[in-house]
Amino acid sequence: MFQTFVKAWKTPELRKKILFVLFILVLYRIGAVLPVPFVNAENFSSVFSGTIFTYLSTLSGGALANATLFALGISPYITASIVIQLLCVAFPRLGELSKQGEEGKQKINTYTRWVTVALSLVTAIGYYMLLANNGMLVTTATQLYGGPWFLYAVLIVLCFCAGSAIVMWLAERITENGLGNGISIILFFNIIQSLPSAIINMVRVTIVGFRQSAGLGILGLGLALLVLLALLAMIFFIVFITGSERRIPVQYAKRVVGRKMYGGQNTNLPLQLNMSGVMPVIFASSIVTLPATIMTLCGVTATTDNFWGGLYRFLGADGWFYPLLLFILIIAFAYFYITISFNPVEVSNNLKRNGGMIPGIRQGRPTAEYIARILSKITLMGALFLSIIAILPTIANPLILSPLLKVIVSDAGADVLFSVFGTSYATNIISSIASTFTFGGTSILIVVGIALETAREIEGQLTMRNYKGFLS
Repeated sequence: MFQTFVKAWKTPELRKKILFVLFILVLYRIGAVLPVPFVNAENFSSVFSGTIFTYLSTLSGGALANATLFALGISPYITASIVIQLLCVAFPRLGELSKQGEEGKQKINTYTRWVTVALSLVTAIGYYMLLANNGMLVTTATQLYGGPWFLYAVLIVLCFCAGSAIVMWLAERITENGLGNGISIILFFNIIQSLPSAIINMVRVTIVGFRQSAGLGILGLGLALLVLLALLAMIFFIVFITGSERRIPVQYAKRVVGRKMYGGQNTNLPLQLNMSGVMPVIFASSIVTLPATIMTLCGVTATTDNFWGGLYRFLGADGWFYPLLLFILIIAFAYFYITISFNPVEVSNNLKRNGGMIPGIRQGRPTAEYIARILSKITLMGALFLSIIAILPTIANPLILSPLLKVIVSDAGADVLFSVFGTSYATNIISSIASTFTFGGTSILIVVGIALETAREIEGQLTMRNYKGFLS
């Protein structure tokens, strides 16, 4: 993969596209640190540590926790894309519009933009209410202190909506003029930007442990190495499964055209095990976090003592229903994505037109049904792979990680290792590590999947530009 990027950098046209993507990402990073007026969210991370907002902040590159211009991130655009794709399947007329070439595609994009604006407005209002209810606004911007607080609210909401629209525009520019899908590239950038701080934190904790005693330092180093080995193992497994494919043998009959004979060769039809890529995980994560996010925006928390508080705890990431729902949604979206992106009937017709056939299978409808059966089986295997990787850290956290960490910190001397800047490990760091493991599988899937998809996109463009043609 690294050789692919090196070759792309040496190609002038691809180098321009790479530089354009980097320029867009720099613009995004500038917007992610621009403060919104009358907002002071310094305590956001501590108040909502270990909640669903930790994951949403990761997807926004930390902008949500800092309540900056791009606080809503790419999530409204992703949700709007999901809604429009579902509507294309539910309403045949809208689905036909998406197949009418460039003009139909432009209309679908227009609908997606309007839905994004509507979702951004609703989310921005809820986010403003969340900030106001937790004392993260200046006093004059809240209703409690009178004055023109409504104008402050309008300004703050419009800033968040404008930031979401700008992020949508940046993603579309990457898709049109850069490499790969703009949504995926921005998500990839947002997730990996937190990697250096995580590494620095591990190194800092280990150094503090060695300063106290050799035993505590070895303990901290062992935990860091354990996390690193688990990360590498998951990456290796994801790459292995992503590169796996089922090859259906295809034979082409001999035919005479003029004075030449064509066909007669044997080839295969490759069907990737994980043909849908990382999109089912992105879609499912966006949907499964939506109920808890809406309730949190409305002021409901895990400590709320009523029906809504119980529902929030039931839907929380530390409960049993969250991984179960995520598991089911990933499988459902995997089948949905394959349905809209791969048509066995069309593949069967193409084989028939070119004189190809699958040995032992008649051409036409039997071939389409045979391909559909195989596609259904490998889609199930790929969806199970995605689901297991996504929910494994969520299940391992309450069953293995949390009890292990509690046993470690139960020793009075072990807590010294995790006391950094006066903050007790038992009260703060455990929750942050737990949240990291809870959403780690999903983040790793997104990062590795997007990296592989981008590498394939670059390889495809390199192949087209290096192809000499028949006259060379």
